[in-house]
Amino acid sequence: MRYLALILALLAAPLNAQQTPQSAAEMQLSFVPVVKQAAPAVVNIYAKFMREVQSTPLQSDPFFERFFGDASTPPKPRVQNSLGSGVILSADGIVVSNYHVVGMATDIRVVLNDRREFTARVLLGDEQSDLAILKIDAPDSLPFLELRDSDSVEVGELALAIGNPFGVGQTVSSGIVSGLARSGGSGGRGHGYFIQTDAPINPGNSGGALVDMAGQLIGVNTSILTRSGGSNGIGFAIPADLVAAFVGQSNEGQSGFGRPWAGISGQPLDADMAATLGFDRSGGIIISGLHPVSPFLDAGLAVGDVIQTVGGETVNTPSEMIYRMSVAGLGAQADIMFSRYGEELQTKVALIAAPDEPSRDQVSLPEQSLFPGLTLARINPAVLSELNLPLETEGVVVIEVGNFAVRAGLRARDVLISINGETLSHPEQVAQALSGQVRKIEMTVQRGAQRISMRFRG
Repeated sequence: MRYLALILALLAAPLNAQQTPQSAAEMQLSFVPVVKQAAPAVVNIYAKFMREVQSTPLQSDPFFERFFGDASTPPKPRVQNSLGSGVILSADGIVVSNYHVVGMATDIRVVLNDRREFTARVLLGDEQSDLAILKIDAPDSLPFLELRDSDSVEVGELALAIGNPFGVGQTVSSGIVSGLARSGGSGGRGHGYFIQTDAPINPGNSGGALVDMAGQLIGVNTSILTRSGGSNGIGFAIPADLVAAFVGQSNEGQSGFGRPWAGISGQPLDADMAATLGFDRSGGIIISGLHPVSPFLDAGLAVGDVIQTVGGETVNTPSEMIYRMSVAGLGAQADIMFSRYGEELQTKVALIAAPDEPSRDQVSLPEQSLFPGLTLARINPAVLSELNLPLETEGVVVIEVGNFAVRAGLRARDVLISINGETLSHPEQVAQALSGQVRKIEMTVQRGAQRISMRFRG
């Protein structure tokens, strides 16, 4: 009987070629119905960027810099191209892709599966999540993919990756969902929450679709873990639930993604740490720090508490927690379950944006200063979030360096701690100290985990 059913399925295949497979036998037979349904909604994207490039690489070499001096040729704008993919999400031309494909592009061209070409514009982009929402204006309704609830995706499901690898044209590769709640590893972009797949993903697939056997979008392909540059069977896709949150904010007119702020620092509670601290099991996120205005602090959590679930979903890494908060969205409240001294407790946390208070009071130093063009800001929760600085960071942060300061060794995101022994808390203190009237400067700078002492003469 089993063979008879398979023979009947084979005989019926030509009649059902336009339908989504409905049984295991049909799925073993072919992926053609799924591809025919999903492929028209996956597009190729060609983007152009203007980059400032030195006319000779020797100009950026510290040894040769003294020979070029101020007379060296300034950087020249040069056009660079980016190749990637995208997915149409609505009949009126809403498209999702990766930020690294289209972010900051000066010209974006979208090529449909039927070879029609359109110019696109970015409605909303976010480098941290590596997502961008585009809009193309087409005279007719466009084919699009429906988003599937990411939490319903299970390890072992069949999946198809559709995109434009290496610019060879639209290509389909098959595999399974290999894992959930991945951080992306050392080869992934950012530190987000990803679906892992072994469906081959290569350069050019970025922004393309990862679809299930019903032709629904379960994720946007974004990166691979590789040593050779090609696919090794470990690819990552941004879940559809986060894509839906981006589309929602884009529809509200936002140009940047509003991400809820936790205001906590923490780490996964592994088995060794659990044993050391006397916990009966591992799992969850143990809080190591709380900002004074953190909504988690306001909800009653404390250092040493272990966050177990957010919105009813288990979280084991800070990236997972931020993902759950981002999907819930600003203005919502998230149910939090946490443990304290072995007791399980529950509370609600307000999902708020990082407060931009006190004012960042951004300052750009004038031409007569020691470092003209150096742009500084006071550190507040919003600045901490935007620059991904440690929660306990205090001082004045470098936003833009400028030509003179970069030669002196300063970098963007450096935190200025003190100048000539005076502890810094406001950009105006730096502006006064570097005004050119002080001839000798001793500066303490925090760069990541490293504290650096710099000395200058005016």
